[in-house]
Amino acid sequence: MNRDSADQLADWIGQAGRIVFFGGAGTSTESGIPDFRSAGGLYDSGYDEFPYSPEEMLSRDFFYRHPETFYRFYRSRMLYPDARPNPFHLLLADLEREGKLNAVITQNIDGLHQKAGSRRVLEVHGSVLSNTCTECGARYGLEAVLAGDGVPLCPACGGALKPDVVLYGEMLNSDVMEAAVRAIEEADLMLVGGTSLTVQPAASLVGMFTGGRLALLNRTPTPYDGHADLLVTEPMGAVAQRVRTALGYV
Repeated sequence: MNRDSADQLADWIGQAGRIVFFGGAGTSTESGIPDFRSAGGLYDSGYDEFPYSPEEMLSRDFFYRHPETFYRFYRSRMLYPDARPNPFHLLLADLEREGKLNAVITQNIDGLHQKAGSRRVLEVHGSVLSNTCTECGARYGLEAVLAGDGVPLCPACGGALKPDVVLYGEMLNSDVMEAAVRAIEEADLMLVGGTSLTVQPAASLVGMFTGGRLALLNRTPTPYDGHADLLVTEPMGAVAQRVRTALGYV
């Protein structure tokens, strides 16, 4: 992406009044959280200590059949409590404070958008920051999972805690999806970043955008490249820092 493209993105943001962002794992890679399908990502080889695939271990059935192995994998591969927001997270929080961004729609479960200051965050795959007792329904934060080894138990009733993330075999939250659709339908600028746009049904949300301009930021091609008004292949954090500077946020 050249300087003219960075200026163009900043100009479009300046002109827009109802921005929506849809993002995936690539949004957080510059915060030190690996993505899923690239080399070195979660689904890459090199996990000989687990006799199952990541997809199987992150399924609802596996959670109930092998909770100890689930949590051993989950703690070692899915939790990054020390990760910090990168400039792209900060840009989105800036835009929300300015009243220009209506919603962040994210496939990520890391909570970095909230750490950056965003409040209108729609987490279509849930969040590692909260957990629910499978017996009594009591809710607990991330610290309940980080506090020890093995399966975390509810202090109130002794039931197993389950992370509030959408596992394979579970349905997406219909209220979250409906809110995401409304935000997209109302937007005059859609930013899409850090996602291969291959995971359904979440990726189909991009196809619901019919207004204004579509800017797509991703290191590799996606099925929606032909629909984008602007394609950006640079690291998202570097792009965001230049846009934040152009808009006077830094």
